[in-house]
Amino acid sequence: MALRATIFKLELHVADMDRNYYGSHVLTLARHPSETDERMMLRVLAFAMYASEDLSFTRGLSTTDEPSLWQKDLTGFVLNWIELGHPDERRLLQAGGKSDQVVVFCYGGHASQVWWQGVQASVARMRKLDVLSVEPTAVQALASLSQRNMTLHVTIQEGVALVASDNDSVSVEVERWR
Repeated sequence: MALRATIFKLELHVADMDRNYYGSHVLTLARHPSETDERMMLRVLAFAMYASEDLSFTRGLSTTDEPSLWQKDLTGFVLNWIELGHPDERRLLQAGGKSDQVVVFCYGGHASQVWWQGVQASVARMRKLDVLSVEPTAVQALASLSQRNMTLHVTIQEGVALVASDNDSVSVEVERWR
């Protein structure tokens, strides 16, 4: 019998001083059986940093032709394609052809640096590619906030996200590599 996804309910309040975006979102996250709390909470952070009314989680790990998150316009065109981890350069180039903007959130520390050095030359011609890095210790701290029913307040200013729950808070610095 196949394992089922674990469902998380999230009330997310975002105050993004960098983009002048202030909003609240009621979200349902399905965590794939092979997904860790760290990766799931990085998806939440990515959602907060690019929050809009049109941004949504995709089927994620269960499909290979969709990113972790995407923002579509009313016609179905993908405005933002947001990946987590270390996608290969072919996937990034394909995503660039299917969307206006491609964003990659890396969270593997030294492994992320090695990945970026390996694909950097191949994706140099992509104009609309952002590569962001989050330290593994910060991702682990984010994972400690994970609960089946969560209320999170995220304040973003100058590339630093303060993520607060009822019990604790975590400061996450997001480094922009490109």
